Amino acid sequence: MANLKEVRIRIASVTSTQQITKAMKLVSATKLRRAQNAITLMRPYAAKLNGILSNLSDSIDVDSLKVYFDAKPIKNVLIVVITSDRGLCGSFNANVIKMANKTIADKYPTQKANGGISVMGIGKKGHEYFSKQPVNYIDNFKESLLTANAETGFAIGEYILSKFKTGKFDAVEIVYNQFKNAATQILSAEQFLPIDTTSLTANSGVKNDYLFEPNKEEILLELIPRILKTQVLKSMLDSLASEHGARMIAMDKATDNAGELLKSLKVEYNRVRQAAITTEISEIVGGAAALSS
Repeated sequence: MANLKEVRIRIASVTSTQQITKAMKLVSATKLRRAQNAITLMRPYAAKLNGILSNLSDSIDVDSLKVYFDAKPIKNVLIVVITSDRGLCGSFNANVIKMANKTIADKYPTQKANGGISVMGIGKKGHEYFSKQPVNYIDNFKESLLTANAETGFAIGEYILSKFKTGKFDAVEIVYNQFKNAATQILSAEQFLPIDTTSLTANSGVKNDYLFEPNKEEILLELIPRILKTQVLKSMLDSLASEHGARMIAMDKATDNAGELLKSLKVEYNRVRQAAITTEISEIVGGAAALSS
């Protein structure tokens, strides 16, 4: 049985840990509100742009734009993996990494065997894992999730589009967590390039006819890359909100667990204390009996 000092030290340690987890939960809740507001405002804009892209996909006849839509033999694949920069958020990062590995194993086993898999990690946790794996790792944007804004998202999108257009990659997948609510994140592995016109048509609803002024090609050359870059930004904002939600839930559970552990430690402390008092009384009574005899 532990002595009183050991139990007191454990109680102090758990109490300190509980204060930290409680503070982290409050910080994550505050950050979650901002991140949730950002993705909530972003989604209608991104959905509208996707609808426009769907309506335009059938009328694109310019070679410089067809590159975004035309499927070709896949030799080199880029997997964009969006994780968090920090830990203490439960299985958030582990699930994303598992999904990325599953996507590679299920969809691109031949490319993996031929060394045609490249991984771009957005977030330090993905960087720490995939930089040590037998893949072509790209670390240009490993710390970008902390600054998930339009400038960063568009810069990442521009990099991906430029490499795809020059033929360095034949397909691009984005693996990330879609934010549903604070307690629920939906793991997603989406084909980013080439653009899947089938899924676009299924999700777009009513087809519209557009009048282009002054020039159709000029407008589309600007619009389509912007739509794709916006999708990258949306994925980052989704992941950021999901991260804060996962961390808030994880810290809430950790705080509750610390509370349960404190209860058991206090019971143990009282038991040890009572045993010590009983021992002392027995020794006093024994000593008194010895003196009287």
